[in-house]
Amino acid sequence: MKIAFTSRGKGWDSKIDPRFGRAEGFLIFDDTKNELVWNDNSQNVNAAHGAGTQAAQHIINSEAKVLITGSVGPKAFDVLNMAKIEMFEGANDLTIKEALEKYKNNELSKAEK
Repeated sequence: MKIAFTSRGKGWDSKIDPRFGRAEGFLIFDDTKNELVWNDNSQNVNAAHGAGTQAAQHIINSEAKVLITGSVGPKAFDVLNMAKIEMFEGANDLTIKEALEKYKNNELSKAEK
């Protein structure tokens, strides 16, 4: 299974980016391969509009089944929800590694509309 994280960097010790649509990038963890891959989101950081839905499409294209972030806007939520991607919010101030552990221990809040 693939898990997507909004990230301020490219490794396990990077902090979760609290923004979804305008996150610096996404780290995609594939637990079957034990592989962490960086996906740049710079095209959306300063986008005038549509950053959330464009970022949501990026997550869908990555084949992630779970998203861990600070918060997800309503339009992006709808797109991700329709794609059956589980979303967890409130991972602010955590590293990617800490967020993964909290996810595994059911300690993150599921996003709700």
